[in-house]
Amino acid sequence: MHVVIAGGGVIGAATAFFLAERGHRVTIVERHAIAGAASGKAGGFLALDWCDGTALGPLARRSFALHAELAERFNNPWDYRRLDTFAATASARRSLGGRGHGLTWLAAEAVVEERLGTTATTAQVHPAAFTRGLVERSGARVVHAVVTGLTIDEGAVRAVETDAGALTCDAVVLTMGPWTALARAWLPLPPIHGLKGASIVLDNPSELPPHAVFAQVETAAGGMQGPEIFTRPDGTTYVCGVGDKQSLPADPAVVAPEPNAEASLRAILEPLAPALAATPALVVQACYRPVTRDSLPIIGAVGDIDGAFVATGHGVWGILNAPATGEAMAALIGAARPPIDLRPFAPGRGAH
Repeated sequence: MHVVIAGGGVIGAATAFFLAERGHRVTIVERHAIAGAASGKAGGFLALDWCDGTALGPLARRSFALHAELAERFNNPWDYRRLDTFAATASARRSLGGRGHGLTWLAAEAVVEERLGTTATTAQVHPAAFTRGLVERSGARVVHAVVTGLTIDEGAVRAVETDAGALTCDAVVLTMGPWTALARAWLPLPPIHGLKGASIVLDNPSELPPHAVFAQVETAAGGMQGPEIFTRPDGTTYVCGVGDKQSLPADPAVVAPEPNAEASLRAILEPLAPALAATPALVVQACYRPVTRDSLPIIGAVGDIDGAFVATGHGVWGILNAPATGEAMAALIGAARPPIDLRPFAPGRGAH
């Protein structure tokens, strides 16, 4: 079977990998670059049990296990490692009296409120390396083009139309992140939109331990911000802020941070980790994460159209849940029973 995957982010990469494992021929159509949007600009944070008690719980647990298995299988080319994860608070206006928290790279005045995860329950990967690594190991053909529609005949997908010509196929999987919203003109899909967020990658002044920190920081103006900080084994630290809704541009290549993004993130980081906040930035970037109205991804077959599938809307958990999503999609396309129940993520909910 020849499957065309529309979109070269982490969900498309994982789907391509697991389809190839089942012996299918795969073509990925990507207009910009593999991992060129959110999948290359994410934090890469992984959590075993943070989605427990929700519909995402089984997906997250299966995916957390698959991340460890894939890293071991391929000798860890994407910097997978386990983390200790903490909640912390800090203030630019006043001392909170924090002492003795043991995280020497944080300000002495910061307060470590609790341990959110241990090396048994939280981990990380380098998201761009992970996405590209899965594509390389899938052996998929990559076509740089813009998907413009589908050829559907007698209730079945026959080809994917692009600005470079049509690609005949037996099935298509739409994994275009927030840009999957464009396919609502072709298929009955629920609403999808993009949540924009900015991030910086800092060059550590010294080697930092494997930590993730989810913080609440009181700004000088008295507002509250929630930065997320992930140290990385390559000697960098990833820092991101809270996202906001902005219009999604047609081309992911033009996505850019706001002019004040770096200064804003540094100002938020300074009360929490002043030495880190003064470190040169290697990258200042922005991306749009795909989100849905009910905050659940859209995964499965689309309507009654044979060969039409979608996998998107993973929000902040795209890197975490990519392996289990790809595994499930490959099973579904191959007419096998997926390892997890996909019914909570059915594309038919809320369509048009």
